[in-house]
Amino acid sequence: MKLKFCGAAAVVLLVGACATHADWLPTKMSRADGVIALSYERNEFQRTDLSEQQAIHLAEQKCRNWGYKGAEPFGSQSTECLSRRGFGNCGSRRVTVEFQCTGSPSQQ
Repeated sequence: MKLKFCGAAAVVLLVGACATHADWLPTKMSRADGVIALSYERNEFQRTDLSEQQAIHLAEQKCRNWGYKGAEPFGSQSTECLSRRGFGNCGSRRVTVEFQCTGSPSQQ
């Protein structure tokens, strides 16, 4: 019985230590201001396998669709708690990075 418990505990630890893939998703966009916010969600135990290059590429693509030349991150990220656990610690959170479109927008 003790061996089964140890085996189950080992599996839980190994699975919990694996990185979880996450994708950036647009959560706020303003063409007039040239601002795009991209976010991903994770829980308190997840290590996310996340590509910053994917975020930059997605922001640049959205800005180019609006007629701008490209995009730059503002340089910081914000974290919002989406749900709290029993003792008040944050169970899941949303991480957001904002980008500024660069270059003058073309008139379309």
